[in-house]
Amino acid sequence: MTIQPLSSPAREISVTAIIEPAFERVKRMLFQPFDLGKWFTLGFCAWLAGFGESGGGGSGFNWNNGGSHQVNGRSGGEEFRHFYFQARDYVAANISWILPVAVILLVLGLAIWLLVLWLNSRGKFMFLHCVALDKAEVEAPWRQYAAAANSLFRFRLVLGLAGLVVMLPLLVLILAVIVRMVLRGEPDAPGVLTAVGLGLGFILLALGFALIHKLLVDFVVPIMYLRGGSCLAAWGEFFGLLKANFGQFALYVLFVLVLNMAIGVIVLLAILLTCCLAGCLMLLPFVGTVVLLPVLVFKRAYPLYYLAQYGAQYDVFPAAPASPPPPLPAGLAP
Repeated sequence: MTIQPLSSPAREISVTAIIEPAFERVKRMLFQPFDLGKWFTLGFCAWLAGFGESGGGGSGFNWNNGGSHQVNGRSGGEEFRHFYFQARDYVAANISWILPVAVILLVLGLAIWLLVLWLNSRGKFMFLHCVALDKAEVEAPWRQYAAAANSLFRFRLVLGLAGLVVMLPLLVLILAVIVRMVLRGEPDAPGVLTAVGLGLGFILLALGFALIHKLLVDFVVPIMYLRGGSCLAAWGEFFGLLKANFGQFALYVLFVLVLNMAIGVIVLLAILLTCCLAGCLMLLPFVGTVVLLPVLVFKRAYPLYYLAQYGAQYDVFPAAPASPPPPLPAGLAP
């Protein structure tokens, strides 16, 4: 049964008041008491929930000693043109084996992407289950939310393919315009304007898909967790809530951006204060997730507390048990 969203919040919706309960949940789950086994179990669920979504380590800097823009006496543009024509001729001469290898690599890459997406969808529910119930479990949520995770996987698969169909042609066009200008040896105004326009369109589309993914993980997945229905049904319910409280959710998205920047600064300070030891550990698969577990638990709990403000039907946290009534004095006892 789908619960209809409230037309207006029953109480004031705040993006700041829920920071404290989210922080308290981190302390209660991870430090009261500290249990290394619990950390590793939660870390595995968190790692699976982020599997394939975070980039690997490595520097993006390319220092050019001496500052020269010439290679073997040629300018950068001449070197690129030389490489381009060499590569084109090589591919044309070896297309008989390059094409089958490219197809095999494409199929293998697609299979790996599907496996990662499927495991990641399972992990979303496993980590949510652990944070909502303050439990460190793997097997139980893996089985319990299999149907919901498969529905999420199918939705994300369609969304990913849609993004590929829409954005890949734009990227190809941008590269084609840039390569054409480089091969001609000089930029031209129409080419620059075309590349900039296509680039802006690509960025806007990327931001749009990122926003959909953010709303999906923060709110649609918890609704699926509560209702046990399909991803499309959860999207329908969330869309009604979003339409009735659009300004509140827009403020949430903007505040989360600020919150993520603040968390990034804190993590950077931790790296500097430990002489980069924490940073080295964060680069290690799984170990980095365990090190960052307080941050990950907070970032999972924060949207859950925000969603709970819209009513008990959106609260994933179990109600605290009622305190027993105080005992009656001995003379008044029945």
